[in-house]
Amino acid sequence: MKNRTAFVTGGTGGIGTTICRHLVSAGVRVVAGYHSGGNHDKAKAWQKEQREAGYDVGIVFGNVREFESCKASAEAVVAQVGHVDILVNNAGVTRDAMFYKMEHEQWHDVITANLNSLYHITRLVINPMIERKHGRIINISSVNAQKGQLGQTNYSAAKAGMHGFTKALAQEVARHGITVNTVSPGYIATKMVMAVPEKVREAIIANIPVGRLGTPDEVARVVTFLAADTAGYITGSNISVNGGQHMF
Repeated sequence: MKNRTAFVTGGTGGIGTTICRHLVSAGVRVVAGYHSGGNHDKAKAWQKEQREAGYDVGIVFGNVREFESCKASAEAVVAQVGHVDILVNNAGVTRDAMFYKMEHEQWHDVITANLNSLYHITRLVINPMIERKHGRIINISSVNAQKGQLGQTNYSAAKAGMHGFTKALAQEVARHGITVNTVSPGYIATKMVMAVPEKVREAIIANIPVGRLGTPDEVARVVTFLAADTAGYITGSNISVNGGQHMF
């Protein structure tokens, strides 16, 4: 994977950070997208932390909800690394509420950030990939796209739509040497999940056959595998990383 380049949206988050690190370790030049509410200092501190740990990762600001902002991000990525060989659509948000209480803004924000963002970013890199006859697009979905979840009609709908996007686009671009796949993590031991009260975590783990939470490394290894040149015969697939919580 040396001399390949990658753009990881939401790259400064828990799973995103680990994906960036694994790709760098595989020899890929990586740029992480961030929004962080416009907190540029936080992103710069993150970048410094990665470099001190031995991972040279570029950063670009952008709002995946807005096409023009994504266009500026894509241009900034190209300025840093020349082109995008690997796109990891990892950015996303949750705005949980029972549907009968869900406000329009909660629905719209999640659909825009988690699903519309796939169009915004992928549309900007797909044509150059077609021209180069190579590309890897990896979309990070969720176990809740497959099984549903109380209070997450918006999130489950957006993440399920992500795999429909994957399957359709995979058919369109396969002949150009581009693969498109989905990775669907279950409950992963990120800072956000570990901040949940212990009793709640125990209830979650009780429903996971392997008896534990997943790790960001376990997700990142799958992403890195799919990103490799040697994974060219896998496309339109959804790989679950959920400890057996949902099997189909």
